[in-house]
Formats: sequence, C-alpha cells, structure tokens
Amino acid sequence: MVSDGAVLNRWRLVLGKNARQQLALDQARLVRMDEALDFLYGREGGEDVKEREPQGGHGESQLTVSRWLSEIRCLFPRETAEILQRHALDRYQLTELLTDREILERMEPNEALLETILSLKHLMKGPVLEAARGIVRRVAEELTRRMQSEVRRSALGKLDRGSRSRTPSLRNLDVRRTIWKNLSHYDLEKRRLMVERVYFNGRVKRYNPWRVILAVDESGSMLHSIIHSAVMAGIFARLPMLDTRLVIFDTAVVDLSGRVEDPVETLMSVQLGGGTDIAGALRYCESLIAFPHRTMVVLVSDLCEGNTRENLYGVCHDILESGAKLIALTALDETAAPAYDRTTAERLAGMGAYVGAMTPSRLADFMAGVMRE
Repeated sequence: MVSDGAVLNRWRLVLGKNARQQLALDQARLVRMDEALDFLYGREGGEDVKEREPQGGHGESQLTVSRWLSEIRCLFPRETAEILQRHALDRYQLTELLTDREILERMEPNEALLETILSLKHLMKGPVLEAARGIVRRVAEELTRRMQSEVRRSALGKLDRGSRSRTPSLRNLDVRRTIWKNLSHYDLEKRRLMVERVYFNGRVKRYNPWRVILAVDESGSMLHSIIHSAVMAGIFARLPMLDTRLVIFDTAVVDLSGRVEDPVETLMSVQLGGGTDIAGALRYCESLIAFPHRTMVVLVSDLCEGNTRENLYGVCHDILESGAKLIALTALDETAAPAYDRTTAERLAGMGAYVGAMTPSRLADFMAGVMRE
C-alpha cells in the first residue's frame, strides 16, 4: 500500500515547485527529480505563475541542458527519460540537444531520436553531424536486425533459397558489391583499389530476378515510413531473387540505387519538406522498368499530389498497362497507421493498383504472393 507521504510527494512533483502548498521533499532524490521536471515543464507556466515569489530549494546550481540530460537518465526509468527527451525536442525546441556533440552522444539511440536527427540534421555541422551519423547507423542497424528476422520468417524469406556466401568461386563473385564496399580503401596516388574483403553471391541463380522499384515520398508527414523504407530497401538488396532500386522524391527525384545497401547513406540523403510531384517520380520509375511482368513499383506516399491528379492517374495507368505491378503504400511502418488522400487512393485502387498500409513483414508476404502468381 502506498503511504500518504508518497502520494503527497507524487502530487507535489505533478504540481511543480510553484504549487501553493509546499509538500515534504526532504529526500535528495525527490528534490533532483523536482528540479529536472521544472527545467522542462516550467516553460508551461503562465504569467500568474511566473510572477510569484520564487521558492527556495535544496538543489545545486541552475541546471544546464547537458546536466539535465544526465539527471533524467539517472533519476527516471528509461521509458520515462525517453518521453522527457522527446518532449524537450518536439514541444519545447531545446535544439541544444542536437548542436552539442557531447550531449548528442549521451542520448539514448532510438527511433524517436533518429526522426529528430533527420528533421534537424541541416542545422548540424562538423563533429555534431558525425555524431548524428553514428546514432543513425546504430538505430538503422538495430532496425535492420529486427526487420530482417521478420523478412526471413515471411513468405518472401522462404523464397530465398540462399544468401550471401564467402565461397571463393569466380562464378559467384559479386563484383558490384565488392567494389562498393571497398571504395574507402582506394589509393588516390597509385589509382588502385585495395580490396580488403571480397563478396560472393549465394548459390541462387540471378538470371531472372524480379525488379522492385521503391519510390519514397520524403515529405515530413512520411518520416516514419521513410525510415522503414530505407531499411527494407537495404534488406531487399541482399535477397538474390530481387533487383532493388530506390528513389526518393519531393518535386525532384533522387535515385539512390547505388547506395541501397546502406540505409545510413539513404537516410542522411533525405531532405524533408518541400512540394510533392508524385507523377514526376513515377515517370522516372517507369523508365527503370525493363521487364514489366517481373517488376513491382512500390510507391510509399500519403498520395497528396502537389500537381494535377490527372498527370498522376495517367502515369499510374501507363505502369499498370505495361504489365508491371503498382503498389501504393500509404504507410510502411510497425503500426501501419496511415494518413492519406482518400480520393486519390480510391481512384488508384479502381485502376488496379494495390492501395493500403502495411507493416514491413506484411509487405514481404505480399511481394512473395505477387512473385508466385
């Protein structure tokens, strides 16, 4: 049973230090918790609160952002600390958290922090940007491990009869991946590529792969889906039965197919915001279709077209008429909770496109079904 004193202390922490009645906060830990909460939520105080006589305290000197971050991680459970951290960034714009390398490196790497970094990376420079890149890599690697396990358990994973192999056979040599992964060892003076590791394909034949073209809308509302799309593209690129292309777009189109195996490079290339030209992006994707009946064009977008819808309908009609599959995903993440233009979605569905929201594992199952038809 919770004691009356514990209940009073909880209410005291909720009400803040400007509460009319001072409750017992004689424990040093509670005092520190009080100061940490006030550092953040004291910004909510109205004029009547701000004009009151300040209360005396038992804490140390005024908190700084750096010390506040240390305090919340020390004083609160991990989940609570992450919520406080997210409120500091999203609600109160404490961007000091992303302009100081020391602070950034001490933050808990998670998807919420990754989203914030992608939103604010244009403000970062030098060492701070490098620290941010390190966090992006750690979160992306964790997402890849989790989502790759889901793909392996999916119907698509069962179609993968093999994987990357180190079997030293010229027949299985993956020239493109070997060059890409060893570019950092290129000797400029000798103009020679020093190969530290050679990559080989698995034993699955690649003579007739399916081409998957992922076209990802980089508008701010799609941020969660952008992250999962980048990771999924990297996973698809490692499957021998798929030839994966990745395109991101706003009013311009950027083809990231050459970097598709590295989600970090993909994510750091994203420029959130701006207009949206879905039709223009799909026209570019149409140019990548070589064998329509073995091609899937996967559009990840909220379908809020910035130009005329008729142009969008026209290019979608052409892709479908060619024999390629068109999949319009209004969300691609773990919750699959979409927000999208329903008029456009209904029109595309009526034309024969698959329209809906999916989790990554559901997308893998869906693609396997298409490939088995």
